[in-house]
Amino acid sequence: MRKFLASLLEVAEIAIIALGAVFVVRQFLVQPFLVSGASMSPNFSSGDYLMVDELTYRIRPPERGEVVVFRYPNDPSTFFIKRVIGLPGERVTVSDGKVVIYNTEEKSGLELKERYLPADLSTQGSADVTLGPGEYFVMGDNRPYSFDSRSWGLLPATDIVGLARIRLWPINGIQLFGSPQY
Repeated sequence: MRKFLASLLEVAEIAIIALGAVFVVRQFLVQPFLVSGASMSPNFSSGDYLMVDELTYRIRPPERGEVVVFRYPNDPSTFFIKRVIGLPGERVTVSDGKVVIYNTEEKSGLELKERYLPADLSTQGSADVTLGPGEYFVMGDNRPYSFDSRSWGLLPATDIVGLARIRLWPINGIQLFGSPQY
């Protein structure tokens, strides 16, 4: 009987340690995310299963071109995935199919050359916004069908959950993501 109780106690201890480790990893390091919708097509499709890095943005702020998962500011129970276009303190203009960034380095404006978008895709709509501290301008890659900062405004940094780091599903689409160069 004593051996049985000792074995049972050992199994319970291992289970508690494993559950604790899973809790810490899910709460502070990575979180799974299932893409729903076509706003990030063709780079991300509905049904893609991603791992979201929650640690990086505790160390440094988001960078232009990174794909972030965040709570929709007008309904925090809804999660979106979009690409960071404008950074705090910058001015972003969208017009005539072009996205232009104005900041301290690019006073006359930097037209983004978004190589991750299909060559025949034009950025529709218009916007002219200046971002304050802790605000980001985000857009979907499927510009004609994306509900993003052009529609609902700026994204507060506090709503960002993390960085889309790895696609795990579908198997033939496994991929690590980094920041594109402009």
